[in-house]
Amino acid sequence: MNNKFDALKDDDSGDHDQNEENSTQKDGEKEKTERDKNQSSSKRKVEQFWRFYSHMVRPGDLKGHSDFHLFKEGIKPMWEDDANKNGGKWIIPLRKGLASLCWENLILAMLGEQFMVGEEICGAVVSVRFQEDIISIWNKTASNQATTARIRDTLRRVLNLPPNTIMEYKTHTDSIKDNSSFPNTKITL
Repeated sequence: MNNKFDALKDDDSGDHDQNEENSTQKDGEKEKTERDKNQSSSKRKVEQFWRFYSHMVRPGDLKGHSDFHLFKEGIKPMWEDDANKNGGKWIIPLRKGLASLCWENLILAMLGEQFMVGEEICGAVVSVRFQEDIISIWNKTASNQATTARIRDTLRRVLNLPPNTIMEYKTHTDSIKDNSSFPNTKITL
């Protein structure tokens, strides 16, 4: 028995089955405790969110040109953010009067992790405009077509969009290129 593992190999007492059961039971208890902690933490986060959300003005009640951004902690709603730079967004124009319901359904789907794409979702934006409103959901990896398709399909389902709804996927790289053709100019009247 030169090796400390040799003692384990030579043990024929039969107690190892009992030890394995105890170990498996302890592992199961640890997993349950960890799962309970995660559920408790998630529940707390949802409760905190609703305390905040219940006091917010709904997008449909806003007048003029406004944007609401809801992004994961540590992610800025900017193309250049590290989490966003290789990603893109689904863009859905909405008829006036639908923004509040669609926005609420979208953020509930995000909080409930209904998109089933792991950490891929970065955030969402609702843009209130004069003629129409726009909802978009941002993700980390534009090149992953399976993920972008799953996000699209989930959006259709959670927003209850008709089959003929126009949806556009735009990479952040393309958005940056499009905006670079309009240099910032200051116009003084």
